[in-house]
Amino acid sequence: MSRLLVVEDDPDIAMALRLLLTRAGHQVAHAKDGRSGLRDAYTERPELVILDIGLPGMDGWQVLERLRDVSDVPVLLLTAHGQESDKVRGLRGGADDYLTKPFTNAELVARVEALLRRSAGPASWADEVYDDGVLRIDPAARRTFVAGDEVRLTPTEFRLLNVLVRHAGAVLSPNQLLAQAWDDPTGIGPERVKFAVLRLRRKLGWTDPDASPIESVRGFGYRYRRPVMERAE
Repeated sequence: MSRLLVVEDDPDIAMALRLLLTRAGHQVAHAKDGRSGLRDAYTERPELVILDIGLPGMDGWQVLERLRDVSDVPVLLLTAHGQESDKVRGLRGGADDYLTKPFTNAELVARVEALLRRSAGPASWADEVYDDGVLRIDPAARRTFVAGDEVRLTPTEFRLLNVLVRHAGAVLSPNQLLAQAWDDPTGIGPERVKFAVLRLRRKLGWTDPDASPIESVRGFGYRYRRPVMERAE
């Protein structure tokens, strides 16, 4: 049984979500506003947060931003607006998935279960430590280091980086990355890859696209370029 937190101010929607997800076998807590939702996320440590954007007081965007400062918990955003700008903002802010109201019960449960599976499932990559002199990844400990300094990554960012370095030199399409790092073989939402790569580069200190080991290959996808180490004379 997974622990879920629903942050939703509409009591009817909140009740419907609670009943639906409880019947699907999950333990569901509810917060009716952003501040209490953020507090409950800190104290209860849910395995997934379902977050409405249109909350009173502290809105969903603020909750997401503060949550991402301290937690890797998967976040599924709910919104009444289907605007592309809202979707882009959510993905850029670190949301793991996005649903526009109204949505079907089956779709919501499927999205929730996919996020839980990705965050808690066993690693599908090699267990050995990767180290190219600049980047070091320890899959067993879920730790990442750049030039000796540890960098804290979310589970999605960690999987994305691991997939790229294990295929160093090869160009991986957004759909290939979705299938391997997001467990999304349908390829729905490839824009998630773009914003995840941007966040990953920023965290690793590789913001210059020309110098970044994570290279964008226009029209094809992304690849990791192993750094060329200078030889001592």
